[in-house]
Amino acid sequence: MQRFKFMYKQFLKEPLWFKILVLSMLMISVVFSSSSFANEGYYQSIAKLAAAIFLCSYAFKLRRNIKVSGVLYVLAGLCLYLALDLS
Repeated sequence: MQRFKFMYKQFLKEPLWFKILVLSMLMISVVFSSSSFANEGYYQSIAKLAAAIFLCSYAFKLRRNIKVSGVLYVLAGLCLYLALDLS
């Protein structure tokens, strides 16, 4: 629970542009990956691209912790690959 409180307090200290970027990408990712957009492939790609941007922004923010940053970059790369894979 203390880690969540720390992350929340850290999020509140971020600049406004970072908060807007992170929250909007998270919302786009959740909304476009819902079942109501399941038939449209482009919406699924937009959701994965938004997730990749979300993960990259936090990986860049946490770049001092090499392991966590590396995992987030790998996940972002996987999201980008899935977003661009149109088959």
